[in-house]
Amino acid sequence: MATDLSIFKAYDVRGTVPDQVNPDLARRVGNAFVAVTGAAAVVVGHDMRPSSPELSRAFAEGAAAAGADVTLIGLASTDQLYFASGHLGQPGAMFTASHNPAQYNGIKMCRAHAQPIGMETGLADIRDRVASGETLAAERPGSIGERDLLEAYATYLLALAPVRGRHLTVVVDAGNGMAGMTAPAVLGQLDVDVVPLYFELDGTFPNHEANPIEPANLVDLQAKVRETGADIGLAFDGDADRCFLVDERGELVSPSVLTALIAARELAKQPGATIIHNLITSRAVPEIVEELGGKPVRTRVGHSFIKATMAETDAIFGGEHSGHFYFRDFWRADSGMLAALHALAALAEHDGPLSQVLAPYSRHVASGEINSEVADQAAMLAQVEAEWGARPGVTLDHLDGLTVLHDDWWFNVRASNTEPLLRLNAEGKDTETMHRIRDEVLAMIRSDQEGVRR
Repeated sequence: MATDLSIFKAYDVRGTVPDQVNPDLARRVGNAFVAVTGAAAVVVGHDMRPSSPELSRAFAEGAAAAGADVTLIGLASTDQLYFASGHLGQPGAMFTASHNPAQYNGIKMCRAHAQPIGMETGLADIRDRVASGETLAAERPGSIGERDLLEAYATYLLALAPVRGRHLTVVVDAGNGMAGMTAPAVLGQLDVDVVPLYFELDGTFPNHEANPIEPANLVDLQAKVRETGADIGLAFDGDADRCFLVDERGELVSPSVLTALIAARELAKQPGATIIHNLITSRAVPEIVEELGGKPVRTRVGHSFIKATMAETDAIFGGEHSGHFYFRDFWRADSGMLAALHALAALAEHDGPLSQVLAPYSRHVASGEINSEVADQAAMLAQVEAEWGARPGVTLDHLDGLTVLHDDWWFNVRASNTEPLLRLNAEGKDTETMHRIRDEVLAMIRSDQEGVRR
């Protein structure tokens, strides 16, 4: 069967089952993974999608045929797989399609200690080997065994962010994803009452998509927080590596605000440390980091850039506006559950509601990411730059797309890597300023197109 090489993305493998992703493909990727990494041992986990157990077993068979001993950890969140990779010191593979719809599946791979694998760090070699049909047959095939690491994962996270103080009521929307397993294991050890939403592991996502960055998928969580009078709401994506917060009023908390809160907590432990933030994170993040004596470092959007910059700078923490949070003490990998624990710890230590705890970290008004279909993204970026670059008080930046900066506002426009989209993020000193900038830029971008997606 010919392989559709389009499933090899910048940072992972992802496609529809079974036409693009199937056991034969998984077996060949497992074999190529060992051939490229030279791994003597591999750890493999999978999410709750119906196809995931068979796919992960096939990957293990391919890896074992190449000579690697494989440890299957079974059902796991992606950050649990990263924990296993760090804890065992082994390369790893996680079968998940994260927040994608039910017909998708995929593979996230890493080297030992959760070091990321992307196109420039081995994934292209794996792809090419799969395409060639070449397989590695070891003289001594490896073994395939099983190990449960859920308890060790929970213990490790709780040691990194202990939650002490007042009793809390927490609503958790697992979206029928892997947080339905990991949240009880972690939060069950705390002095909290957990109100569960959609904890049943179901890869068909019968209630809503497990993608909390879309506001429609947070409606049930917001309603339940208000209904129960809970102190906080937590929403996880399908593989539970991202976390979004809802405060006691049912209002969504910006991931930039959570980034600033965690940065402050980490800087209290290590004064003067470096904190990473991507370029669409709120301006409040570098402001607060500097005020607390830390060193803010700005990166492009994307986990590979965050992780690489963390390694270069020995940063203690990194945050993305997409809800990914990276921790040096967690092998520089992202963990939605660890971010949630930091929020719970800060809240438990404080007498006031979450909105009050977070108020010092919310300084500016952001638009959120707005996508527009544009046939010629490069031409439109040039047009936006020509129009805005000549305005007074403005500076331009090309770290990732085009960023236009002013004392009172900024906006970034960048092209999607996979779709004919331009992505706009804007922020202003107040709501009126943000709306004015957002609407003017958006009018330019959408001046010659009809199809629009948010």
